[in-house]
Amino acid sequence: MDERALGATVANCNGVPRSEGTPAHVAIVCDGSARWANARGMSVSDGHEAAADTVVARVGDAVALGLSQLTLYAFSTENWARAPEEVMGLFGMLARRITLDTPALHAQQVRVRFIGRRDRAGEDLRSAIEDAEDMTSQNSGLELYVAVDYGGRDEIVSAAARYRGGGEKAFAELLSTPATSDPDLVIRTSGEQRLSNFLLWQAAYSELVFRSELWPDFSHDVLVECLEEYTQRTRRFGARVTPVG
Repeated sequence: MDERALGATVANCNGVPRSEGTPAHVAIVCDGSARWANARGMSVSDGHEAAADTVVARVGDAVALGLSQLTLYAFSTENWARAPEEVMGLFGMLARRITLDTPALHAQQVRVRFIGRRDRAGEDLRSAIEDAEDMTSQNSGLELYVAVDYGGRDEIVSAAARYRGGGEKAFAELLSTPATSDPDLVIRTSGEQRLSNFLLWQAAYSELVFRSELWPDFSHDVLVECLEEYTQRTRRFGARVTPVG
């Protein structure tokens, strides 16, 4: 399937019908930025900066391809185990890039939201997050979710503490992502083949695609290849597919 055909089959955010084989919601574990930098003799902070450039570029691709929702894993609850100077540098970069890049996303009608804990983010990052969400709150295009200080287990434990019954739907409404559909497709970069505590509840029936590219090398063409691979999958959700004829 070529790119034009793929783009034609994916629903846009204005209600154009989606073909059965294309994803509405794509989630990506954006892994490998430090390894990318190390391989080039660059600093880890340079890798994070390159990762942010890739985020902006791939969000633009998601808009052009007509995806409805995109969730990106930027920083996990486990990433606090990294050196404090790396974490603080990453948070400073995130605050700066969110402020810098949000106007361009706003111009594309992207609605930006953040999931995960905010109590440990620091004032500058919290302020940048809140400003980005406020600026884009009325946009009707791609819904972009960025997971910062997020962990699937932490999310589930928090929801469980507030759950008072009512079944799966009631429980899901207590999660960080009540406004999203479950991801149809989860992509992980850098050659690792695990979810790493990402959307554990939501990804129960997601299709998984693992790519060897480090996140800064995750190009437009690679994204299209991932979407094409998804279209070749048969999703059964536990049921059997009865052959026709």
